[in-house]
Amino acid sequence: MKRSPPPDCADFVSRNEAILERFLALHPKIIDLSLARVETLLERLGNPHEHLPPVFHVAGTNGKGSTIAFLDACLQADGRRVHAYTSPHLVGFNERIRLGGEVIHPERLYQLLHHCEEVNGGDAITYFEITSAAAFLAFRETPADVLLLEVGLGGRLDATNVVAHPEVCILTSIGLDHQQFLGESIEEIAAEKAGILKEGIGAVIAPQETAASQIIEARAEELNAPLYRYGKEWRISRQGDGLRYEDEKGVVALPLPGLFGAHQIINAGAAVAALRHSRFAGINADALERGVERARWRARLQRLESGALFEAVGEGELWLDGGHNPAAARILREAMEEMNKARPNKPLHLVAGMMDTKDAQGFFAEFKDLAQSIATVPIPTEQRSASAKSLLAEAQTAGIKGEAFDSLLEACRAGEGCRVLLCGSLYLAGYALAEYGNQPESR
Repeated sequence: MKRSPPPDCADFVSRNEAILERFLALHPKIIDLSLARVETLLERLGNPHEHLPPVFHVAGTNGKGSTIAFLDACLQADGRRVHAYTSPHLVGFNERIRLGGEVIHPERLYQLLHHCEEVNGGDAITYFEITSAAAFLAFRETPADVLLLEVGLGGRLDATNVVAHPEVCILTSIGLDHQQFLGESIEEIAAEKAGILKEGIGAVIAPQETAASQIIEARAEELNAPLYRYGKEWRISRQGDGLRYEDEKGVVALPLPGLFGAHQIINAGAAVAALRHSRFAGINADALERGVERARWRARLQRLESGALFEAVGEGELWLDGGHNPAAARILREAMEEMNKARPNKPLHLVAGMMDTKDAQGFFAEFKDLAQSIATVPIPTEQRSASAKSLLAEAQTAGIKGEAFDSLLEACRAGEGCRVLLCGSLYLAGYALAEYGNQPESR
């Protein structure tokens, strides 16, 4: 009997979208932090999370994805096979799961999602929990030297925190975000993030506010977990046209990061510190240099130089960033100020869309004396998007004049000739990349 040809890639993409849509109906809430449901499913699946490559577990408010990008680039430069799990995706869900540096194939993803759906049997479970279970299956079944595992939200009750014995934990900068789930204060949020720390396992700590540092250090002391803190056990700074990294093992000269912005110096340093305080401490200096220089991560101060949005700004510049909280806005403002010193002839025009749960006024306030204008837009793909008019009101209260638009293309055209910063949400960044012709990348 003649077999039918296998469905093509587009067919599997469509099937995956259908399964993912069904996953949203398995729990009345999109986010409901707990470990019980995912632990139950993982047990039915044979506990794949207990059979993983060495795990670098990364939590924090800002900088997680960039730190993973530096780790990935350094390890691959050293010839290592690297898996990664990150979220959210920008264009397609399969971006979240990388096997050996490549996004998972839609057919393999379909097999994993379908299997998890069958095994779960309709029980209540969140979208992130069941898709994380699928990711753990993929990582168990495909050999690798290391797994870079990004926390989805918080840490203590995040689905990724089922990994009991990571190689090293990393806490990037902690700030106010997702307060409705993690708590209203820095101390409460830091306690949730520090929930990934494990008994006797080293943790690399990026610069933190004093209140967050105290919480982290207290938790580490309870667990007898060695801390490698920025400014104490390790340091990194710009030195001329490069970087100087230093810890108790010695000094390493590095190039400037491949990711733009002074904040990326810290993220690169956290990655190097994690490598040097793990079983990969023997990674050669050349791999560190190439990794730091070659790291790329979309929607983190990414300059767009093609596509309809790029054409809309004419002789201007177009930058894309998914930052969505006041701490991220502060980092973006500093980067824009740095650009303005180098090329002062281009005024800053913001194009912003945000979710309705975010502190829009706090975000815009960081740009009060820097942005010449703002164009606010809705995020067409998101039901919980703030309206363009409500965002404009927040921007005006923060002291920035502007206009509300229905169209992202028209909002960019309003900044023709300017330095245009498209910002406020990773969902907006993903919409921009998907809708206006920029192709997804493997990394």
